[in-house]
Amino acid sequence: MGMINNIMKPSLVQRHTRIRLYKILARSVLCYGSEAWTLRKKDESRITANEMKFMRYTAGYTKWDHKRNEDVMEELQLEPVINHVKHYRNNWINHLQRMRRDRIPKVMLHYRPNGMLSRPKKRWIEKSTFCGGYLILINAELHALYTSPDIIRNIKSRRLRWAGHVARMGESRNAYRVLVGKPEGKKPLGRPRRRWEDNIKMDLREVGYDGRDWINLAQDRDQWRAYVRTAMNLRVP
Repeated sequence: MGMINNIMKPSLVQRHTRIRLYKILARSVLCYGSEAWTLRKKDESRITANEMKFMRYTAGYTKWDHKRNEDVMEELQLEPVINHVKHYRNNWINHLQRMRRDRIPKVMLHYRPNGMLSRPKKRWIEKSTFCGGYLILINAELHALYTSPDIIRNIKSRRLRWAGHVARMGESRNAYRVLVGKPEGKKPLGRPRRRWEDNIKMDLREVGYDGRDWINLAQDRDQWRAYVRTAMNLRVP
């Protein structure tokens, strides 16, 4: 809306042109993804204030004219954008209700968390016309809905796979020499930073290996591959 105000000023274009640009450009951008918004009263007030600033400028009013929002919108023959947001949200909830039960959005809609909960925040489902139930997921419960591992498990598994590949390289390879090499000189004062090899040892402890010589362990491809797969599918509380 700021771009429209800068380029299409009321003194340069007719009112219906600004309103048409608002419907085509500003309102579509403002409502993008609004089906999944969880709006508080504070959020609705901000959206309304932003919209009415543009509408008053289009109608030629200032705040000193003391014109009510409803009167300005009626004069311009427009409906508040909040009504459009609620309409899109209700259409989406109706679409969810028609989905099959195995669809992820439908599963999340009717999901019930276990355990004790404090007073919950206002949720998206309470803002729709659909009544009953609530939706609040912690990370572990959300990942439990999916069969694929989360991104951290992917990172650790790929790191272990690469560590095993480097450990099996020959001594002439630069990657292997960097892995087993010892830097010269004095160490700086303070606690040393965590090294890449330290992460490998921590990953191995998570999958049940407590040994120190992991480089020799990596020479057994089958056993190392088993640890890599375990790291991928491990569920850490």
